[in-house]
Amino acid sequence: MSLTVIRSAEGLRRALAPHRDAGKLIGLVPTMGALHDGHLSLVHRASRDCGIVVASLFVNPTQFGENEDFDAYPRDESRDLSLFDEYGVDFVYAPSVDEMYPDGFKITITVQGVTEGLCGAARPGHFDGVTTVVSKLFADCKPDAAYFGQKDYQQMKVIERMVSDLDLNIRIVGLPVVRERDGLALSSRNAYLSAAHRRVAPSMFGTMRAVAERLHSGIDLDAQSEWGQSALLDAGFDRVDYFEVRDAATMEKPREFGPGMRIFAAAWLGQTRLIDNISADFEPE
Repeated sequence: MSLTVIRSAEGLRRALAPHRDAGKLIGLVPTMGALHDGHLSLVHRASRDCGIVVASLFVNPTQFGENEDFDAYPRDESRDLSLFDEYGVDFVYAPSVDEMYPDGFKITITVQGVTEGLCGAARPGHFDGVTTVVSKLFADCKPDAAYFGQKDYQQMKVIERMVSDLDLNIRIVGLPVVRERDGLALSSRNAYLSAAHRRVAPSMFGTMRAVAERLHSGIDLDAQSEWGQSALLDAGFDRVDYFEVRDAATMEKPREFGPGMRIFAAAWLGQTRLIDNISADFEPE
């Protein structure tokens, strides 16, 4: 079937009803557009798993804080729709802000625990905006599965907790970070990087890899976090929001190094904020 663009929640529900009645699995890929290969890997997996693939295309204002880049966030709907069509998306849900948040909208979904620290501390209110918009997408689409990239790992865990606590019966599928050949995690915000900043950016991945290897030597977790922050600044980052090791399942800060941990980093190059994370579970060379 050819790509269909839908602008209203009611239109989405009507379009999906016959496919749901026919027993087809529905997969949802939430996006804010400015597509790259990371997004397309989610679409590819959803197409493999499900009979119908829905992608959302909505730059959500409620997850941007004051002085963040909502107005400047890259938007190119025609390019995004062309890529969705090429990769086999069946329906694109592209609502307006007024459709998503009509006059009188007063609901906020808040998840506690896994939102604490990392981006939850660096971007107050961010995850409330994420969980609120995703809960609306889930209500309108009623997917069997939803697909998220692990570059935003904390966000994925927040959504998993929301789905679990609210008994939403949606399978959350997290897929690995997609990277450039030099290790830089793909992100829509990479388009902001100057040529000089682009040369510095891969050092975030390199620093996390170095810390992962050092952790296997038994060095103190806090000391490694401090070393990682200093290494990013020495590499040319302007400031660091965080560089931490967390339990991958609970997102809590562990007392000592062990299996099932991830290294998380967020830092700035000029006005561009980059985030990344890797598993600390690997055998060092």
